[in-house]
Parts: sequence; structure tokens; C-alpha cells
Amino acid sequence: MERIGNAMKRVINAPALTARYDQLRNEVLENTEVQRFLEEHSQYIDKAVVDKSIGKLYEFVTSSHKCESCPNLEGCINVMKGYEPKLILTANYIDLDYVICPNKQIDDERRKVSKMIESMHMPKDVMEARLQDVDLTHDNSRLQVVEAAARFINEYVETGKLPEKGLYIHGPFGTGKSFILGAMANELANRQIRTVVVYIPEFLREMKQSIQDQTLNEKIDFVKKAPVLMLDDFGAESMSAWARDEVLGTILQYRMAQELPTFFTSNFTLDELEHHLTYTQRGEKEEVKAARLMERIRIISSPIALRGKNRRRS
Repeated sequence: MERIGNAMKRVINAPALTARYDQLRNEVLENTEVQRFLEEHSQYIDKAVVDKSIGKLYEFVTSSHKCESCPNLEGCINVMKGYEPKLILTANYIDLDYVICPNKQIDDERRKVSKMIESMHMPKDVMEARLQDVDLTHDNSRLQVVEAAARFINEYVETGKLPEKGLYIHGPFGTGKSFILGAMANELANRQIRTVVVYIPEFLREMKQSIQDQTLNEKIDFVKKAPVLMLDDFGAESMSAWARDEVLGTILQYRMAQELPTFFTSNFTLDELEHHLTYTQRGEKEEVKAARLMERIRIISSPIALRGKNRRRS
């Protein structure tokens, strides 16, 4: 029986295999990046080092660089998905150091941005909105609202501090108030500012259920302490005195005291909202308590109207 060592030598020294090796070696050494690396480290690299490292050099040459051969992160062809090889020299041997690729950088940034937004019961399309996607062609009030949102963001960029006042965006149903709210949340997230966006009708229903599972205080704390809070569809339904005073009143009182910016959308003007909040679900008229809540809203936000046609109609 032929010894294993002799068999290996015979295979390695086979003319076809030798020719293929020489071909691959030439292809590797003709690569522009490989040539640049060899020139930069010529005082440390000789033929023996190159021959010893040809496997790593081949891996480098056949990899995708700057995502040029990858359609997306999932389609990455490299040994380490989301990373591309970089040539390094260690102990007379050429090796590879894998660094994050552009596609993964973009994906990581998107994930980081998404973590900056916490939404409660908000539609997906609203939470994916961008300010540049807001249609400004048909109504001047939309431009005014977007400009007000931009001023808020620019003040933070210039001063490094969030403005104390948010916006109270009011207007008819379907004019895009929620969309602008979501767009602004994404603009803030891009600047690493955490925002909590809450759809008020569902939120208040959840608060009732939270009494039973004893998570009420935890959820109220989560909302009231958000760096930026956005309350969507405020006043959409009649509410109980408990929801008005103990839930919303507690949240807004804390934010007023801590000077935390709060944004609202509503179908009501401020005066209309105050009238709406005066009457509870039971029909009780409580002007003082409604006025107390409205005072907090006026202190922590500036009213601005959004007019236009109902964009939800087909």
C-alpha cells in the first residue's frame, strides 16, 4: 500500500494542480489592492511570505469590497456576513482583519434609529414617515406645520438642548396630522433623541386594563418620562374623569414641571378641546378640572392649525 505522505506529494506535484496553483497565484498577485499592500510592506515581505499567505490573499481577492458584489446585507457573499476583509501583516505572515461593511453600517444605523422610537398603538405607515415626504403643494398650512417642526429640530441642533415647548397640531380629520408626527419622530431618532409616540384612544383603554395586572404606574412612568412625547388624536373620544385627571393629568403635570417637550394632534382647537374635556363620559360638567388640564397643554405646546382636504378618502 502506498504511504499517505507519498500519495500527498504525488497529488500536490501533479502537473494539472501545479498549473492551476500558478494561475491562481498570478491572479492574486495581479490584484491592485494586493500589489499596493505588498509595495507598502516590501521591506517585510518576500516570496516565502507570499507563498505562505497565498490562501489568505486569495480569500481577500475573491471577497466583496465596499459591498460592490452584494445586493444587500442578506446577500453578502463574504465569509463573515456584513464584514469585509482587510490585509494585515503579522509575524511574517499576511492575514486578514474583517471590518464592518457599508451595508451593515447602514443596517446597524437603522436599527439604532428604530430603537430611539417607542410607539404605542400607532400605524406602521405613520411610524415610517419622513418630513421630506410631506406633500406641501396644495395647502400653505402644511408648510407652516413642517417649518415649525423643522425649527424645533434646528434649535436642538444649534443648542444641543431640546426646546421646552412642543406643538399642538389641530385640524380636520384626515389632513395628515399623525403622518407629520411620525415624520418628526424619525427626524429626532436620526439625532439619537428617544421619542415615545402614543395613540391616545387605545392608550387610555390599555390603562384601564393595566389596573388589573398592576402595571398602571409603570406604564404611566414610561410615557411621562420620555425625552420627547407625542400624543396622537387627543380628545378623539369622551373620557372618564379618571382618565382625564389621574392618567393624562399626571403625565402632563410631570412634563410641565420637568420642562419636557410634548406634541399633540387633535381634531379640536384648544378652546374646543377644553369644552370637550369639561364633560365626562357620565355627562358630568367639570369646568375647573378641564381648565387645569388645558393650562398644562398650553404651557408645554404651541398651537398650530393644519387645514386641507381629507387625504384618507379614496
